[in-house]
Amino acid sequence: MARFVVGEPPRSGRLGILPAAFNPITKAHLALADAALEQAGIDQVVFVLPESLPHKAFDGATFEQRLAMVEAAAGGRGVVVASGGLVYQIVRELSEICGAELAVLCGRDAAERYVGWDYQGGPSIDRQLKEYSLIVADRIGGYCAPPHLSQRITSVTLPPSIATISSSAVREAISSGQSWEHMTPEPVAAVIRRSNLYRDRVFPD
Repeated sequence: MARFVVGEPPRSGRLGILPAAFNPITKAHLALADAALEQAGIDQVVFVLPESLPHKAFDGATFEQRLAMVEAAAGGRGVVVASGGLVYQIVRELSEICGAELAVLCGRDAAERYVGWDYQGGPSIDRQLKEYSLIVADRIGGYCAPPHLSQRITSVTLPPSIATISSSAVREAISSGQSWEHMTPEPVAAVIRRSNLYRDRVFPD
């Protein structure tokens, strides 16, 4: 069951859900949240950290450290912990406690994964998009939605300065001794420095 760590479940309006591994959370995540609010008619955004990650482990930063970074970056926005790791699982968990219309926020690369994923007996993406809509950031190229799904997928634009920022770029910069603080909010950078994260090697997402 999903639970709000920061904030309360909304009873109405449109709720933007930004699920990610947050290893770590970056300015690109925050820019996507802002773009959804400003460009896509979203009333509120929550950052969702799954307790289990599909085909991933909590390398680089523990679940607790990632949650601390997300809370530090949220700036009063909602923070949710979900039991399931797949998007449709997260949506269904939130549907049980929220009365709002749900939209999932993601970048172009994540949208391609969601639409092309083999859900192995789970609901097809066509069925899923009857339960939520997708808001996709044009990031290093725009996303071209399949025609039969296009009415449930909206694109938003991020500032050009965000294009090269990613969690992997932060980890790689830290591990190689390069500048990285400009890619994360300062409260997140403080958690990274305090916990001495990502210095030993480059970790997968």
